[in-house]
Amino acid sequence: MKKLFAVALLIVGITAFAQEKQGKRGGREKLSTEQKVDLHVKKMTEELNLNEKQIVEVRAITTKQIEKREAKKAEMKDAKEKQKEAMKANMQKEQAALSSDMKRILSPEQFEKWEKNRDAKKEKMKERMQDRKEKRDSK
Repeated sequence: MKKLFAVALLIVGITAFAQEKQGKRGGREKLSTEQKVDLHVKKMTEELNLNEKQIVEVRAITTKQIEKREAKKAEMKDAKEKQKEAMKANMQKEQAALSSDMKRILSPEQFEKWEKNRDAKKEKMKERMQDRKEKRDSK
């Protein structure tokens, strides 16, 4: 029983490690629209034993569906980029308001020290984010 448990644990560990190595895409390269259509049609032909006329019709429908999906994906990516830009602009506006408020409250020496501390914190955050990105990309 212990040996069976050890073997099962070993298999699960190896599987988890292999999946972690492959990442999100599972080691697959990005396929072109035509390659996706060909792959889908080939799979359907094998599964359903399609004749030539059916293959042509399925190819047309599949092409249309894949193009729609890719257009929607691009649209969503654009929306995400716009949202990101809007958030960045809003954050810069808030930081400018904070700076003006702090400048009004603090003495010139205090304000200068506050800005240096804030800039140092920003730099530290950038370094941490860069380290995280490098770790994520190395996986």
